[in-house]
Amino acid sequence: MAKRLIPTLNRVLIEKIVPPSKTNTGILLPEKTTKLNSGKVIAVGPGARDKDGKIIPVSVKEGEMVLLPEYGGTEVKLGEKEFHLYRDEDILGTLHD
Repeated sequence: MAKRLIPTLNRVLIEKIVPPSKTNTGILLPEKTTKLNSGKVIAVGPGARDKDGKIIPVSVKEGEMVLLPEYGGTEVKLGEKEFHLYRDEDILGTLHD
């Protein structure tokens, strides 16, 4: 059974990017170099409300690559995949080519 999680308020569902632990030639990389705090936005909530009740939209869109803090977020497991939920204000920035 496939499940789809739609975040509430200003939360963002992120799939963290796992960098390769080996190079193309088979050289094993140290664990320190494989740690990268970035991920792909899978789903976003509608946004939080201000004191007047108006919705403040989330600043990122589905499919964007984002820079994440080293700690934080809530781990969510859907089926075999692992995701993380972050608040919009916790995301440090977007990554572009």
